[in-house]
Amino acid sequence: MIDEQKQRQKLKRIIQELGSHRGRHTELVSVYIPAGYELNKIIGHLQQEQGTAENIKSASTRKNVISALERMIQHLKLFTKTPENGLAAFSGNVAEREGQLDVQVWSIEPPFPLNVRIYRCDKEFVLEPLKEMLEAKDVYALVVMDRREGDIALLKGKKIIPLISTQSHVPGKFKAGGQSAHRFEQNRELSAKDFYKKIAEYMKEKLLPMGNELKGILIGGPGPTKHDFIEQIMTDLKNKILAVKDLSYTGEFGLHELVERSSDVLAQEEVSREKKIVQKFMELLATKPGMVAYGKADVEKNLELATVETLLLSEALDDKVSHELEDKAEKIGADFQIISVETREGMQLRDMGGIAAILRYEVR
Repeated sequence: MIDEQKQRQKLKRIIQELGSHRGRHTELVSVYIPAGYELNKIIGHLQQEQGTAENIKSASTRKNVISALERMIQHLKLFTKTPENGLAAFSGNVAEREGQLDVQVWSIEPPFPLNVRIYRCDKEFVLEPLKEMLEAKDVYALVVMDRREGDIALLKGKKIIPLISTQSHVPGKFKAGGQSAHRFEQNRELSAKDFYKKIAEYMKEKLLPMGNELKGILIGGPGPTKHDFIEQIMTDLKNKILAVKDLSYTGEFGLHELVERSSDVLAQEEVSREKKIVQKFMELLATKPGMVAYGKADVEKNLELATVETLLLSEALDDKVSHELEDKAEKIGADFQIISVETREGMQLRDMGGIAAILRYEVR
């Protein structure tokens, strides 16, 4: 199992659970603490809010808000410092009957760095920042360039994270007096090649350490510059290129345009990974049936025996069933993959009951 997918599934569960709760008034507390932010400042702020809550007119709302804040403060004091990616915490009275008190607290260390600080009391928990992280499944590099400038960024879900923005020293098209046209053009080409090398070095510096975390590279820009760059300079990361797109812009506008023009490629990448894992299961089923299991009973038996290497679950499955099986897979260190029903292979898995497994060794 890819650790990131485990984190996303955990995140999905807590979003579902928190989303099921509704306050009778604005009494559910949501707190988002950004990565690197001092935890004591947040605790101090919440203590101030407790004092402010004393002015709430409704006795029941006042009691619920103060109790939720107290539980939140006590929970945050358990942390010695803010976790690496920040922290999202929630507390509130979730008793089913009015007048009863059942104050619960939840916290999650998100899979990606939080860059927002939020404190809010509302009838619902604030979940949008976590929902955005669910979309951030894979990381792609974006490179937008022409002879004048180059930008390198990462794409996580729908979020573009700039890494490098650099300018070239390539002379304009019109030469200064006293210089031959041939000599001038030679200088332009040498300057352009130096600029390409600079971008390639930045890419190696930023992207090579990412290893398999980097799913692919998208390159774009106006004119032929991007093709010259790939043909003349790019070596180490060439096999990671997924698409090369013609663009109207460079810079920030170019990065957004590149994402828009690459939507088909990005969608196909996700589909391709799902298709490959299901195809592997189907091939083993046909050639080495002892290496696979399918159906809830058979797969659960192999999970209990710790023989499952990769668990395949259709997105059409009931969430409760899916969560139970994911937990069992996690306990034995097995991978799991959620398979959409948007492909022929995904529909095949759904029609087989939506639950299958590739085993670690042949079981007879």
